[in-house]
Amino acid sequence: MGYLDGFKVTFKKLFEERVTTEYPKEKRPKPPRFHGRHVLNRYEDGMEKCIGCELCAGVCPAKCIYVRGADNPETEPVSPGERYGYVYEINYLRCIHCDLCVEACPTEAITESKLFEFSFANRSDAIYTKDELVVDDDGQPKRQPWELWHDGDDLATSGWMRATAPSGNPDYQNRVGWSGELGYGVRAPETGQQEKFPELSDLDFLTEDQAEEQH
Repeated sequence: MGYLDGFKVTFKKLFEERVTTEYPKEKRPKPPRFHGRHVLNRYEDGMEKCIGCELCAGVCPAKCIYVRGADNPETEPVSPGERYGYVYEINYLRCIHCDLCVEACPTEAITESKLFEFSFANRSDAIYTKDELVVDDDGQPKRQPWELWHDGDDLATSGWMRATAPSGNPDYQNRVGWSGELGYGVRAPETGQQEKFPELSDLDFLTEDQAEEQH
Protein backbone atom coordinates (compact mmCIF):
# COMPACT_ATOMS: atom_id res chain seq x y z
CA MET A 1 0.00 0.00 0.00
CA GLY A 2 1.40 3.39 -0.97
CA TYR A 3 1.27 6.65 0.92
CA LEU A 4 -1.81 7.87 -0.96
CA ASP A 5 -3.73 4.66 -0.21
CA GLY A 6 -3.17 5.28 3.50
CA PHE A 7 -4.53 8.82 3.21
CA LYS A 8 -7.60 7.47 1.40
CA VAL A 9 -8.44 5.20 4.36
CA THR A 10 -8.18 8.13 6.78
CA PHE A 11 -10.23 10.42 4.52
CA LYS A 12 -13.06 7.89 4.22
CA LYS A 13 -13.31 7.65 8.01
CA LEU A 14 -14.28 11.31 8.18
CA PHE A 15 -17.62 10.54 6.50
CA GLU A 16 -18.51 7.37 8.43
CA GLU A 17 -20.96 7.32 11.32
CA ARG A 18 -19.26 8.08 14.59
CA VAL A 19 -19.59 5.62 17.44
CA THR A 20 -18.28 7.92 20.16
CA THR A 21 -21.01 9.26 22.44
CA GLU A 22 -21.07 12.83 23.67
CA TYR A 23 -20.73 13.38 27.42
CA PRO A 24 -22.88 14.14 29.34
CA LYS A 25 -25.72 14.25 26.80
CA GLU A 26 -25.63 10.55 25.98
CA LYS A 27 -25.14 8.33 29.02
CA ARG A 28 -26.22 4.75 29.45
CA PRO A 29 -28.49 3.84 32.40
CA LYS A 30 -26.64 2.86 35.54
CA PRO A 31 -26.85 -0.80 36.58
CA PRO A 32 -28.88 -1.68 39.72
CA ARG A 33 -25.67 -2.64 41.56
CA PHE A 34 -23.60 0.31 40.46
CA HIS A 35 -20.77 1.12 42.88
CA GLY A 36 -20.57 4.86 43.59
CA ARG A 37 -20.07 7.17 46.55
CA HIS A 38 -20.81 5.64 49.96
CA VAL A 39 -23.50 6.59 52.44
CA LEU A 40 -23.94 5.68 56.11
CA ASN A 41 -27.54 4.72 56.77
CA ARG A 42 -29.92 5.14 59.69
CA TYR A 43 -32.68 2.92 61.01
CA GLU A 44 -36.25 4.03 60.46
CA ASP A 45 -36.34 5.52 63.97
CA GLY A 46 -33.38 7.76 63.10
CA MET A 47 -30.67 5.86 64.97
CA GLU A 48 -27.40 5.25 63.14
CA LYS A 49 -26.72 1.74 61.90
CA CYS A 50 -22.95 1.95 62.29
CA ILE A 51 -21.71 0.31 65.52
CA GLY A 52 -18.03 1.15 65.03
CA CYS A 53 -16.96 -2.48 64.65
CA GLU A 54 -14.28 -1.53 62.07
CA LEU A 55 -14.96 -4.60 59.90
CA CYS A 56 -15.29 -2.39 56.83
CA ALA A 57 -11.87 -0.87 57.51
CA GLY A 58 -10.35 -4.30 58.09
CA VAL A 59 -11.63 -5.80 54.84
CA CYS A 60 -10.83 -2.78 52.63
CA PRO A 61 -8.05 -3.77 50.17
CA ALA A 62 -7.16 -0.13 49.48
CA LYS A 63 -6.96 0.80 53.19
CA CYS A 64 -9.06 3.88 52.51
CA ILE A 65 -11.49 3.55 55.46
CA TYR A 66 -10.68 4.74 58.97
CA VAL A 67 -13.13 3.93 61.78
CA ARG A 68 -13.03 4.38 65.52
CA GLY A 69 -15.87 3.26 67.77
CA ALA A 70 -16.94 4.69 71.10
CA ASP A 71 -19.32 3.66 73.87
CA ASN A 72 -22.87 4.89 73.42
CA PRO A 73 -23.94 7.67 75.82
CA GLU A 74 -26.46 6.19 78.25
CA THR A 75 -28.77 9.18 78.11
CA GLU A 76 -28.63 9.87 74.35
CA PRO A 77 -27.50 6.72 72.46
CA VAL A 78 -26.45 7.21 68.86
CA SER A 79 -27.00 3.59 67.76
CA PRO A 80 -29.04 0.73 69.24
CA GLY A 81 -25.94 -1.21 70.35
CA GLU A 82 -23.36 -0.64 73.04
CA ARG A 83 -21.06 1.25 70.67
CA TYR A 84 -21.33 3.56 67.69
CA GLY A 85 -19.05 4.89 64.98
CA TYR A 86 -17.42 7.91 66.61
CA VAL A 87 -14.98 8.53 63.75
CA TYR A 88 -15.67 7.44 60.17
CA GLU A 89 -13.57 8.56 57.21
CA ILE A 90 -13.20 7.39 53.60
CA ASN A 91 -10.33 8.58 51.43
CA TYR A 92 -11.66 8.69 47.86
CA LEU A 93 -8.18 9.16 46.45
CA ARG A 94 -7.65 5.50 47.39
CA CYS A 95 -11.13 3.94 47.16
CA ILE A 96 -11.58 1.44 44.30
CA HIS A 97 -15.35 0.97 44.89
CA CYS A 98 -15.03 -2.79 45.27
CA ASP A 99 -18.04 -2.92 47.64
CA LEU A 100 -16.29 -5.27 50.08
CA CYS A 101 -17.07 -2.86 52.92
CA VAL A 102 -20.77 -3.26 52.16
CA GLU A 103 -20.47 -7.05 52.20
CA ALA A 104 -18.59 -7.02 55.51
CA CYS A 105 -20.92 -4.68 57.40
CA PRO A 106 -23.03 -6.69 59.91
CA THR A 107 -25.65 -3.96 60.39
CA GLU A 108 -26.13 -2.78 56.77
CA ALA A 109 -24.76 0.61 57.81
CA ILE A 110 -22.61 1.38 54.77
CA THR A 111 -23.90 1.14 51.21
CA GLU A 112 -22.89 2.71 47.91
CA SER A 113 -25.01 5.15 45.94
CA LYS A 114 -24.88 5.51 42.17
CA LEU A 115 -23.09 8.86 42.35
CA PHE A 116 -19.75 8.79 40.56
CA GLU A 117 -19.47 12.29 39.11
CA PHE A 118 -17.56 14.17 41.77
CA SER A 119 -14.17 15.86 41.75
CA PHE A 120 -12.05 17.70 44.27
CA ALA A 121 -10.19 21.00 44.19
CA ASN A 122 -7.99 19.94 47.10
CA ARG A 123 -6.98 16.73 48.85
CA SER A 124 -8.91 17.44 52.05
CA ASP A 125 -12.24 17.42 50.16
CA ALA A 126 -11.47 13.87 48.99
CA ILE A 127 -11.52 12.60 52.58
CA TYR A 128 -15.18 12.28 53.51
CA THR A 129 -15.93 12.43 57.23
CA LYS A 130 -18.85 10.99 59.13
CA ASP A 131 -20.72 14.31 58.93
CA GLU A 132 -20.69 14.06 55.13
CA LEU A 133 -21.40 10.32 54.90
CA VAL A 134 -24.33 9.89 57.33
CA VAL A 135 -27.73 10.47 55.69
CA ASP A 136 -29.79 13.44 56.79
CA ASP A 137 -32.97 13.42 58.88
CA ASP A 138 -35.00 12.39 55.81
CA GLY A 139 -32.69 9.50 54.95
CA GLN A 140 -31.27 11.31 51.92
CA PRO A 141 -27.51 11.47 51.18
CA LYS A 142 -25.89 14.77 52.08
CA ARG A 143 -24.91 16.37 48.80
CA GLN A 144 -21.63 18.24 48.60
CA PRO A 145 -20.97 21.25 46.30
CA TRP A 146 -18.52 19.26 44.17
CA GLU A 147 -20.94 16.37 43.50
CA LEU A 148 -23.22 16.04 40.46
CA TRP A 149 -26.31 14.09 41.54
CA HIS A 150 -28.87 12.78 39.06
CA ASP A 151 -32.36 11.42 39.65
CA GLY A 152 -32.18 7.90 41.04
CA ASP A 153 -28.56 8.08 42.19
CA ASP A 154 -29.71 7.55 45.79
CA LEU A 155 -32.09 4.66 45.06
CA ALA A 156 -31.38 0.97 45.78
CA THR A 157 -27.91 1.75 47.05
CA SER A 158 -25.44 -0.96 46.14
CA GLY A 159 -28.22 -3.22 44.88
CA TRP A 160 -27.87 -4.10 48.49
CA MET A 161 -30.48 -6.87 48.83
CA ARG A 162 -28.27 -9.91 48.43
CA ALA A 163 -29.18 -13.54 49.04
CA THR A 164 -27.57 -14.83 52.21
CA ALA A 165 -27.31 -18.09 54.13
CA PRO A 166 -26.55 -17.22 57.78
CA SER A 167 -24.44 -19.78 59.62
CA GLY A 168 -24.37 -21.89 56.46
CA ASN A 169 -28.05 -22.83 56.80
CA PRO A 170 -29.36 -23.26 53.22
CA ASP A 171 -32.93 -22.64 54.41
CA TYR A 172 -32.09 -18.94 54.59
CA GLN A 173 -30.85 -18.72 51.03
CA ASN A 174 -32.74 -16.19 48.89
CA ARG A 175 -34.62 -15.05 51.97
CA VAL A 176 -34.82 -11.33 52.63
CA GLY A 177 -33.39 -10.50 56.03
CA TRP A 178 -32.31 -6.84 56.16
CA SER A 179 -33.69 -3.98 58.23
CA GLY A 180 -35.56 -0.89 57.11
CA GLU A 181 -33.79 2.34 56.26
CA LEU A 182 -34.79 5.86 57.16
CA GLY A 183 -36.66 7.40 54.23
CA TYR A 184 -36.96 4.12 52.30
CA GLY A 185 -38.35 1.47 54.64
CA VAL A 186 -37.62 -2.15 53.78
CA ARG A 187 -36.39 -2.35 50.22
CA ALA A 188 -38.14 -4.61 47.74
CA PRO A 189 -36.59 -8.05 47.07
CA GLU A 190 -34.40 -8.61 44.07
CA THR A 191 -35.22 -11.12 41.34
CA GLY A 192 -35.28 -14.62 42.80
CA GLN A 193 -35.70 -13.46 46.39
CA GLN A 194 -38.76 -13.69 48.59
CA GLU A 195 -39.82 -11.90 51.75
CA LYS A 196 -41.13 -15.13 53.24
CA PHE A 197 -40.99 -18.81 52.49
CA PRO A 198 -44.41 -20.39 53.21
CA GLU A 199 -42.84 -23.81 53.77
CA LEU A 200 -40.74 -22.45 56.63
CA SER A 201 -42.36 -22.17 60.03
CA ASP A 202 -41.16 -20.20 63.03
CA LEU A 203 -39.66 -23.41 64.42
CA ASP A 204 -37.27 -23.59 61.46
CA PHE A 205 -35.41 -20.60 62.89
CA LEU A 206 -34.90 -22.09 66.36
CA THR A 207 -32.20 -24.41 67.59
CA GLU A 208 -33.09 -28.05 68.23
CA ASP A 209 -33.24 -27.48 71.99
CA GLN A 210 -35.46 -24.43 71.58
CA ALA A 211 -37.76 -26.29 69.22
CA GLU A 212 -38.20 -29.12 71.74
CA GLU A 213 -39.08 -26.59 74.44
CA GLN A 214 -41.78 -25.16 72.17
CA HIS A 215 -43.37 -28.60 71.94
